[in-house]
This record gives sequence, C-alpha cells and structure tokens, in this order.
Amino acid sequence: MRNLLFSALFLTVSPVIALAQSTLPAGLSPANFHLYMLAGQSNMAGRGKVDSLDKTPHPRVWMLTKNNEWVPATEPMHFDKPAVVGVGPGLAFGKQLAEQNPNVFIGLIPTAVGGSAIDAWQPGGYHEQTKNYPYDEAIKRVQLAQQSGTLHGILWHQGESDSKPELAAVYEQKISQLIGRFRQVFGSPAVPVVVGTLGDFYIVKNPAAMQINAILTNLPRHMLRVTCADASGLTDGGDATHFNAQSARELGRRYAKAMQALERTKP
Repeated sequence: MRNLLFSALFLTVSPVIALAQSTLPAGLSPANFHLYMLAGQSNMAGRGKVDSLDKTPHPRVWMLTKNNEWVPATEPMHFDKPAVVGVGPGLAFGKQLAEQNPNVFIGLIPTAVGGSAIDAWQPGGYHEQTKNYPYDEAIKRVQLAQQSGTLHGILWHQGESDSKPELAAVYEQKISQLIGRFRQVFGSPAVPVVVGTLGDFYIVKNPAAMQINAILTNLPRHMLRVTCADASGLTDGGDATHFNAQSARELGRRYAKAMQALERTKP
C-alpha cells in the first residue's frame, strides 16, 4: 500500500520539480548535450579514494548535482551515502567520451544508491538504508536532465545485493524488465545500455555472484542495444567489495568503449 501511495504522490508532484539555476554554456543545444544515466548500487556511486586527478574537471563534462544544478563534473559525483562516497566509473567514462568527440558536451546524471537491490529499482521501490526510492528518484532526475539535453545512454552496475541463490534465480527477468521500463519512461526505446560485471574479488568473497555475472554477460544476446563492460582483472580497495579508485577509473573507460561501440550501431 505504501508503494502505491508513494507512486501516486510522485506522479502528482513531479511536474512541478524544475532544474535549479544552471551554468551551462550559453547556446548549448540539447542535440549537442549528450546525457548519460549512472545507475545501480555502490560500485557505480563510487567508493574509491578521491585524488587531485578526480577534482580536475573537463570543460565539456558536466554533472547534475543533488540540487538539480548542472556543474562541471568532479568526484565524488554521487550523494547516496556522503560519509563513504568516492571515485566511481562515471567521471572517467565521461572524460573519455568527451575526448573522443570534441563537438559535444557530456552530461552525467548520478542516480546510484549503495546497497540497493534490484527490487528497489521499480516504481515505488523503497531502500531502507538511505530512506529513499531509488527508481522514482532516478526517473525524476533523468527527466529533469532531458530538459537540457538528449539521453544517449544508461550505465548500470549492480548485483552485489542480489548475489544470493534465490535472488540470482530471478535477476535476469528483473533486469530485462527494468531496462525496458527505463526506455519506455524516457521515451527512448533504443537508448544504448551498458551493464558492468561484478569484480573478481567479490566472486571470491561470494561465489553466488558468478550467476549474476553470467546473466549480465549473456544479456546482450536477447536484448537489442545492450552490451556488457567486463570488470575482470580489476582490484578492490581492501574490502573485497568495492573497486579502488584506479580500478573504478579503468572500469569507466571500459564502459566508454562499450558505449561507443553501441552508439555506432543502428537501432
């Protein structure tokens, strides 16, 4: 009942939400402002140690802040758990895309929520740790961003919270439905989606994660315009769960390479 009531309230109030004052360059057209949604749980939000490199913005890579304002992108971009948030793959992803296409600006939309299971990524889905609704909040933020730019892709990194035999058994169905729902709600039925596999270190810690990785790797075989960024060979920050900063940046570059390959294919 709570989920239904919240969804109804969300649909009622969402039209009045607006972007805060923005500092985007004057004259930037939506066609040249390429938007990318960063979704999932903590490894997309980022837990790597922030360095000076991560505080150096690229002039054509921007992010949507918690207050719905466009600013030059720097780490940490996410705000799900302020005490632990750090370097994730998003900024390196955006910088690589910008470097390889000097004619566009990149807009990154942080929406990941650490610890969120895929069940929280459905309408009305509630996440107890952060006391929020990951899917509903993400939808609001992406739709706001679409006022300024054009959605060009979705990045997804999630699965640790579903790395249990009973949850992994239904993960393929749930992530397929989620991707379809994203595409429908954003009015972009062929938007490219890149999913990322879980780290090798996490599989050593939790062998059930092997099933999640198998599903993520296999997803492009039955969904169009979906591909997988392989996280194999990357390292953790000491907790056997989260990528360290160097590996998070490398994962971002792998996401960028996978996204560029999808964008070159016709819908």
